[in-house]
Order: sequence, then C-alpha cells, then structure tokens
Amino acid sequence: MKVLIIDDEKKARKVLEIILQEKCSEVTEIYEASDLDVGVKMIKEKQPDLVLLDIKMPKKSGLHILDAFENSQINFQIIFTTAYNEFAIEAFKMSAVDYLLKPIHPLQLIKAVAKAAQVIRNKNIDNELNGLKKVIKDLTINTVALEIPRGIIFAEYDDIEYIKAEGMYSKVYLKEGRTEMVCKPLKYFVKQLENKLFFYRPHRSYLVNLKYIKEMNKKNGSHLIMKSNVTLPIANDKKKEFVEVIQSRFQ
Repeated sequence: MKVLIIDDEKKARKVLEIILQEKCSEVTEIYEASDLDVGVKMIKEKQPDLVLLDIKMPKKSGLHILDAFENSQINFQIIFTTAYNEFAIEAFKMSAVDYLLKPIHPLQLIKAVAKAAQVIRNKNIDNELNGLKKVIKDLTINTVALEIPRGIIFAEYDDIEYIKAEGMYSKVYLKEGRTEMVCKPLKYFVKQLENKLFFYRPHRSYLVNLKYIKEMNKKNGSHLIMKSNVTLPIANDKKKEFVEVIQSRFQ
C-alpha cells in the first residue's frame, strides 16, 4: 500500500513516516508533501492508496482536497491527522471518515492504517467519500441565517446559546447577552439545527447548544443551568434521552 503524508510540519511528517516504516507491514511506499497543492500534484503523480492529511495548514486547509478532484474519480482513502477542536472531532466520529488526533499515538496510527487497508481491499472508498463530504459540509458551513424584522443577520452556530419559542416567532439568545427575535417558529430551527452535533431540544419550547450548559440540576424537577446562569426546563420524557445524548457527545 502506497501512503502519502500531507502536513506542513516536517517533524510531524517524520514521526508518521517512522511509525509507518516500523509498524505497518501493509505500507510499501511512503511519500511526503508540505502543503495541499503539492500533495494534490503528488496524488496525481504517485497514485497513493492512502493519504494522511493534516487539516490546519497555513496555505490551504486539508478540507479543500475534494476541490482538486471535483471532476475526477477518487481512488484513495483519506485519514485526517488533526489538532482540530472538539466539535470537528465529533463530526469525524459521526461519519465514516477516520481521523487521528494530534499528538498521534503509534497504536492509533497502526489501527487506522489497518482499517484503511481493509476498506481498500473491500473497494468501499465510495462509501468513505460520502462520509468525507458530510464532514467537510459540517465543518465549513458554520452559519445560520436569522430572518429578523429589519432584514437578515448571519450567526455562527457556536454563537447561539439557546433558542426559545415565542408563538410563531423564536427568540435567539446569543453569546455576550445579545438576543434577536426571528420571524420563524422554533420547529424551523429544530429541523435546521437539531441534527448538528451540539444542538438538542430538551423541552418543546427550547433548543439549546450543549456547549453552553454549565450544570444539570435534579432538584425540584430536572432543569439546566446555562453558563449565563439562565435556568431552562427539561421535559420529563426527555430526561433519560438527555443523559444519553450528553454521554454520546462528551465521552
């Protein structure tokens, strides 16, 4: 199996190369590239079976790799090597795409390479590509349009603390105490955001961003205490599910 390492850090490339040479018997050839543009050229020239791809590089993010093969068949497996934030990591976990979190442990790399080799043998790269497209969409499209009376504003998902139903309108609570009354019912945002990893509807009147929860308090009926010290209810039929969601997202 031919492997291409794309990473702007020379030391990181060397560490991966040593582990591949010493521990991964499936690997027969190893190539290196210091940025995505050079890496794309090497992919077309060397035809690797597996690409170990860093995301955060100075010139161009590894997430743009599909742009270079928009009209070409992708016949190589991709494993991201990343020090990206926890929300990106959750996106990888939920997809078919593999990833290695820096600093990379040798055993993790060995297992990932073995898994990639199995995918290649089974000719399942098309399925992996669908997973990759999903990850890139989740990580690059990070804003929501809020239709307010004076027009439209755009907010990043991470800036939304929670959304409260206000009849046929919704009140969006943003970080730093900002609020916006939006001309859409809560169910509109539930459909748009609830499939995002860190949004959950604990009550029919609220959609919350889990990263802004400070505490779940079980006194006098379960409720959530947000980092802004606002208290929000949890519906009785949502208590068990809420705990399961928290465990799946943060463990």
